[in-house]
Amino acid sequence: MRPLISTTDLAAALAGPAGDRPVVLDVRWRLAGPPGAESYREGHVPGAVFTDLDSVLAGEPGEGGRHPLPDPADLQRDLRAAGVRTGTPVVAYDDADGSVAARAWWLLRWAGHTEVAILDGGYAAWTAEGHPVSTDEVRPEPGDITVRPGGMPVLDADEAAALARDGLLLDARATPRYAGETEPVDPRAGHIPGAVNAPFAAHIGADGRWRPPAELAERFAGLGLRPGEPVGAYCGSGVTASSVVLALELAGHLGAGLYAGSWSHWSRDPNRPAATGPLPG
Repeated sequence: MRPLISTTDLAAALAGPAGDRPVVLDVRWRLAGPPGAESYREGHVPGAVFTDLDSVLAGEPGEGGRHPLPDPADLQRDLRAAGVRTGTPVVAYDDADGSVAARAWWLLRWAGHTEVAILDGGYAAWTAEGHPVSTDEVRPEPGDITVRPGGMPVLDADEAAALARDGLLLDARATPRYAGETEPVDPRAGHIPGAVNAPFAAHIGADGRWRPPAELAERFAGLGLRPGEPVGAYCGSGVTASSVVLALELAGHLGAGLYAGSWSHWSRDPNRPAATGPLPG
């Protein structure tokens, strides 16, 4: 299954036989609110199940960072409650830049569920094109997914540091945070020495949809990525970096690693260095 699905294709799939319909996850989330659950109650893709970033798509914040990977047993329980079934496609959407949906895509792939995509353009594209919405709270039949971690590469702090030296480590945060000019959330400002700034917002066009694969490939080449070179990504807490991994896959670079703890994990350790300024350092 390709990482992206169009609104037209999703509408057609949802209109098909009940047994062939994908499971749809509404993963709307905002750092400063309002809560995504409120937006869900106001309207959502018919049949979509609200899935919270903080309580389902991440574990408890702490030493592992602000959005560490969830415990596999907890993730399996929550995905089954959302109706996720083995062999049944899953489509995730948000209403912003696709990064939270990308986290759901990455996490399901990591859990061993390969039939997963995100809605290109998200909820905004769905409603702009006049597709139906619902205010019904969906209570799906429990799914049977078995979570088997390891389907996507995960980097720890030491591996991320080594990749910044010996391959290409992309920092998905906005440039002011990468450069250490500001740090509104985490303990220290700056970036992992050797990491290259690749703000995740550049993967989305003015229409809110993902840029074509050729444009993404050109972007990554401009950032210094060579064919066959090992590559990974991190961000503030491991969420928006998931969209970099997705963009890399769209551009033909498979197997990119994700530093799941990201800067929220790295910056907790005062013994780990922090580079500042616009250059990798």
